[in-house]
Amino acid sequence: MNRAKKLLLAGLPLLCVAFLLQGCSHMPLMDPKGPIGVSERYVILVSVGLMLIVVIPVAIMTILFPLRYRASNKKATYAPKWSHSVWIESIVWLVPAVIVMLLGILVWTTTHRLDPYKPIDAGVKPIQIEAVSLDWKWLFIYPDLHIATVNEIVFPVHTPLSFRLTSASVMTSFFIPQLGSQIYAMGGMQTRLHLMADEPGTYAGQNQQFSGDGFADMHFNAIATSRKEFDAWVQKVRNSPERLDPARYEALEKPTIGSPVLYFSSVKADLFKDILRKYGYSEDMAPDAMQDNSLSPHMHSRTSEEN
Repeated sequence: MNRAKKLLLAGLPLLCVAFLLQGCSHMPLMDPKGPIGVSERYVILVSVGLMLIVVIPVAIMTILFPLRYRASNKKATYAPKWSHSVWIESIVWLVPAVIVMLLGILVWTTTHRLDPYKPIDAGVKPIQIEAVSLDWKWLFIYPDLHIATVNEIVFPVHTPLSFRLTSASVMTSFFIPQLGSQIYAMGGMQTRLHLMADEPGTYAGQNQQFSGDGFADMHFNAIATSRKEFDAWVQKVRNSPERLDPARYEALEKPTIGSPVLYFSSVKADLFKDILRKYGYSEDMAPDAMQDNSLSPHMHSRTSEEN
């Protein structure tokens, strides 16, 4: 086999990787728009890079070995009594061990650094948002602004978002891929999440946990704007004739599929706490103390398997 063919075969795995990565611009996780998303993309790329240290050589050898040691190739060395190589054994054991060790260090450090309960220090007062998972829509309450929306949140860029999340139905998973960090919402419990957007834009938010017939339509828009545009939007919501009182919430809580965006110019005081109390939430349990009863990042995969 001539040199050109060998180089072509050796480069095939790299060409496949390049082909797969060219679609990254269409993958929300690979196109982050906030500091949390950027950090998570770094973790993904480093993890993939470390694993490719094993995958690429194996892919190359899978092609080259059958070609080199085929029966018709009389130039290949024939060693029927060969049985051991210290050099090969060292590579086979040490390289994977080092990769696993590096991945362990990466996971340990970034899991604590990117803890969703950890506030983002941006020198700006965060916007408080209380997110409630309903069948099959998202209710967002702005407690400091006394307004609420369904299937839409709007916020200024470079301003931290402090979420408190719960569910008025089954367990769901709140996720805005381009901003980062999905986290679960569960009845009678509250989880916390801190995000921020660095660029204006409309980002897709969704429920990642199957929750029934309307699961596929349970998504929302997360819109990052300038402070001026945000203030105008708040005024627009306050001009809405809809009010989220107990009777309106009871109607909103009923299962619907493909719910439109709704604005509420006022919200019943402590509605979020009322929803928690329906499922046994205790008043003496402060939000930060709820961490032991809610899902930390380490428990996400385990809980998904259990459900």
